[in-house]
Amino acid sequence: MATKVLIVTGDAAESLEVLYPYQRLLEEGYEVHIAAPTKKTLRFVVHDFEPGYDTYTEKPGYTWPADLAFSEVAPEDYAAVVIPGGRAPEYLRNDPELRKIVKAFFDADKPVAQICHGPLLTAAVGGLEGRRVTAYPALEPDMQAAGGTFQDTEAVVDGTLVSSRAWPDHPAWMREFLKVLRARG
Repeated sequence: MATKVLIVTGDAAESLEVLYPYQRLLEEGYEVHIAAPTKKTLRFVVHDFEPGYDTYTEKPGYTWPADLAFSEVAPEDYAAVVIPGGRAPEYLRNDPELRKIVKAFFDADKPVAQICHGPLLTAAVGGLEGRRVTAYPALEPDMQAAGGTFQDTEAVVDGTLVSSRAWPDHPAWMREFLKVLRARG
């Protein structure tokens, strides 16, 4: 049976930051499950940059079914977790079930891949204290407040934590995450 990887997300997650790692991990032979607050069809968004805007824009993206609810997740069944960005992490970090799940991955020193605003969730469980990390650049003060050392680069590997800024950095992020995941084999 294939090794299982968990993706934790919710409505308003960035479409590319969910579906790229999902498909890339399937391609590598992993069994991938998407967990959300409830088992339902999730509504993702697309973030882009438009001339004249000071920040990114947001448009409706793909929909995708969650395989299971956070309350159904047994972290010990998974080799790693992926935390996509978008707006989802802003509200997901308040979910006590999800905080328990993410903390379990850190406590077991299992690989954690986070991107964009995903580190807001790992910050909420104390997972960034004393670690090198990257995130969407506007989150630099949040990463520092969480005890992390922010680096503005495509991908940062600190032990089993692999972080990235946003979807343009996918190749570097998944390349580094797969190295960590394979090494834990």
